[in-house]
Amino acid sequence: MSDQVTPSYREEINSQIPAIHLLVNLGFEYLSPEEALALRGNKSRNIILHSVLEKQLKAINSYEFKGRENKFSDKNIGYAIQALESYPLNQGLVATNEMIYDLLTLGKSFEESVDGDRKSFNINYIDWQNPKNNVFHVTEEFEVERTGSKETRRPDIILFVNGIPLSVIECKKRFLSSVKAKPVEQAIEQHIRNQYPENIPRLFHFTQVLMAASVNDAKYATTGTPKDFWSFWREQDDRANEISQLLSKPLMSDVKDKMFKIKDRLPSTRKEWEAIEGNLPRAVTEQDRAIYALLRPERLLEMIYAFTVFDKPYKKIARYQQYFAVQNTLKKITQRTPEGNRAGGVIWHTQGSGKSLTMVMMAKAISLHSDIKNPKVIVVTDRKDLDKQISDTFKSCGKETVRSKTGNHLIEVLESPKEAIITAVRDVVLVPRHEC
Repeated sequence: MSDQVTPSYREEINSQIPAIHLLVNLGFEYLSPEEALALRGNKSRNIILHSVLEKQLKAINSYEFKGRENKFSDKNIGYAIQALESYPLNQGLVATNEMIYDLLTLGKSFEESVDGDRKSFNINYIDWQNPKNNVFHVTEEFEVERTGSKETRRPDIILFVNGIPLSVIECKKRFLSSVKAKPVEQAIEQHIRNQYPENIPRLFHFTQVLMAASVNDAKYATTGTPKDFWSFWREQDDRANEISQLLSKPLMSDVKDKMFKIKDRLPSTRKEWEAIEGNLPRAVTEQDRAIYALLRPERLLEMIYAFTVFDKPYKKIARYQQYFAVQNTLKKITQRTPEGNRAGGVIWHTQGSGKSLTMVMMAKAISLHSDIKNPKVIVVTDRKDLDKQISDTFKSCGKETVRSKTGNHLIEVLESPKEAIITAVRDVVLVPRHEC
């Protein structure tokens, strides 16, 4: 880079530093590239911040046995880290990502011995229900060694939860009329290129939410998403005031001391940024809106845990319409009138808008909700081929369904105390019981 580059068109000042500014004020602790490398054992082929993960596994995990609360042994903490790091490398990007996703969301069981008795207990990598029990870090220019090479790639921004890289942001400067491809499209292509086998797929084995950001534009996706399926996010309510309050707080001096001393950053960058800080709060951009909507700690964990599915051979993350449809439905079914009744509702869809996946995500969210015990979800269609299609969608997303064959069979499943996702064809099940 040259000192003569116009500051307003430099990627760092335009997009990357503003993104970090907002993320730090959202609760992410800043790590310089050097600090992040040290936490990886000074090896760019390592992906996880090992010491951060080890400390967090000890902090958020315990088990109750014989009326006493116990901590896991150091040996099992080590085994848990090894399980996360020692995954097969020949399964393909999305298949490997799914194995790691299952570990992250389900945890792993290990045997502990107390007073001579042995029993298995679960170690969780992330506390999904209590975001504040986790630690969140952000770093930039994260060097990762390419497959079979000493060369590296450097994604712009990485977000870690408990030392595990769950999100990657590629930043681009604002649109210039002389450039044919839009900045966000360039960032998406960079994400996809980095996932190729010869580049840095090991990073993307762990990642869950990817973002391509420019000042006035931002799109998101998940690991393995083709270019045409990256999406915009639109928040249900205007959060400009909340975002503006976050943007009004300048970066702390110790953060800036680390940020503006990194390799290849111009000495003038700090002065340029502090000139911007002198006029805070700056105007809220589309990049700011996307980061706030998708990457603030509580929403990031929620999107990963409840709104991500593997619809083989793809991995998919909710679009904003699906997310708010599910959220509004959960509000409906968890609230009752004084008489004990629930209100009904309608979700209107257009053709090709992702109805089946909305159903899968809704069933998943209902089953994960702590206030809903032994839920039963019934999906009624008007055609046998559509019933099979929806059942197959649930199955490919890892959710088994019961396909109701008759009205009597439907009643039997409903009367069972077990959780169930039931699909049914209207003309088959909605007949008088004595005719079944």
